[in-house]
Amino acid sequence: MNYDFVIMGSGFGGSVSALRLVRKGYKVLVVEQGRRFTENDFPKRNWNLRKWLWVPGLRFYGFFRIALFRHITVLAGTGVGGGSLVYANTLPVPKTDFFKSGSWKNLMDWENELAPYYKIAQEMLGVAPNPKFGPGDEALGQLAQAIGKKDQFSATDVAVFFGEPEVKVKDPYFNGAGPDREGCRFCGGCMVGCRYNAKNTLDKNYLYLAEKEGVTVMPSSRIVNVIPEGDKNDQGNQGYQIIIKQTGGFKKTKIHTRALVFSGGVLGTVPLLLKLKRTTLPNLSDLTGAHVRTNNEALIGVVSGDKTKKFSEGIAIGSIVHTDEVSHLEPVRYPSGSGFWRLLMAPMISGKTLAGRILRIFGDLFRHPIANARVYFTGHWADRTQILLFMQTRDSTLNLKRGVFGVHTGVEHGSAPSAFIPEAQDLARKYAKIINGKPLVLPTESLFGIPTTAHILGGACMGENIHTGVIDSDHRVFGYKNMFVIDGSAISANPGVNPSLTITALAERAASRISL
Repeated sequence: MNYDFVIMGSGFGGSVSALRLVRKGYKVLVVEQGRRFTENDFPKRNWNLRKWLWVPGLRFYGFFRIALFRHITVLAGTGVGGGSLVYANTLPVPKTDFFKSGSWKNLMDWENELAPYYKIAQEMLGVAPNPKFGPGDEALGQLAQAIGKKDQFSATDVAVFFGEPEVKVKDPYFNGAGPDREGCRFCGGCMVGCRYNAKNTLDKNYLYLAEKEGVTVMPSSRIVNVIPEGDKNDQGNQGYQIIIKQTGGFKKTKIHTRALVFSGGVLGTVPLLLKLKRTTLPNLSDLTGAHVRTNNEALIGVVSGDKTKKFSEGIAIGSIVHTDEVSHLEPVRYPSGSGFWRLLMAPMISGKTLAGRILRIFGDLFRHPIANARVYFTGHWADRTQILLFMQTRDSTLNLKRGVFGVHTGVEHGSAPSAFIPEAQDLARKYAKIINGKPLVLPTESLFGIPTTAHILGGACMGENIHTGVIDSDHRVFGYKNMFVIDGSAISANPGVNPSLTITALAERAASRISL
């Protein structure tokens, strides 16, 4: 089979690229390692691990992936629609500092350059302000007032259709060209898969339209090799042979393409590029895998003792408060019945050594036995729990490298990301007082100091040349013809906010400039 473009991944970068390239008249194939989901395929709650988690080794082909590294735990999405299936819908535009930092800062005036593409992305993703606060949002408003940041508290802009609940209507976004929709029920189920057709996932906009216009999507498949055609010095000018393997199987397919777009996210694109640099694509930049960032974030669960309030009500992230010039806080929720995370909770402590942290954990358990018993054994865990997401624009970078046992992380610049951010813990304690709760974190954070992120970025960053980056300002891979990276791997600075809208805007710009 021959294609003009093969796109690896169907997330924000891949879906945007697919639609824009097919509209230019190209023959496009999207290869997605995850499966295709309908509303009926999503679990009602996250206790259904086979439907929820992505663990191919256990034959779990859900859409939520947890990847453990030495310096970071990464949460990501897998499936037709990529991270949009599991993300919290939140679509902010970063502040000015983002556009003037990182490896891309001298390439152009990014803030003005991307402004029209942010607008296109917002329209395509159906961005609207959250119209309804739940108890967790109201508590965040109280916190904002208590810390003197009342004017910095607001509703989030989100990719959700706020029509009439349980009422099906014709596509409200694309003059009827999209799928039928239903209004949001504010059930809190955004991150376990919207079962009510209200969340604006990519399979309802970009990818839906792309398939209608001729794009082929190959689910449950992954690219395992890329071989330039022609002479080894040709650098892909004659196209590429793509080797695709069935997910969880052994069947392989060979496809020829004139051009290739890597859009598998940091966990997909970067490990494959590192592998190919050692084998069939040796001309890739030596900076492949470098400048990997997170939003310097912390995830803290606060379990409330107030049984009169239901913290699972609302959309996944319905409000935000900017706590200082570089930080902000958002309340995150799961739907009623989704209490799986209770198995992975430990007291929120801090400490420089493992021994010291262990002592603090046991000290907390012994000093507060009733409070700890209440939070661990409370009924209706999701209804009683508000997760807090704290993010900062402060910068430090990791790198990804391939070793004997697969891909691992290393510290590149600055200190390693920390699970013990004093500002985050202080805000969590203040929030806990408001809702009569107790803060908890993942044991990887309490024990090992390894933070958790849902926003891993970089690894194939922009630069002026092959010595300063992996791709140029148009997302073209240095060293090869008609090869592009268009996903979170290309993010070349720390946005400090949920990055999906930025990835979409960058993809819109990149696709508008591609021609063969």
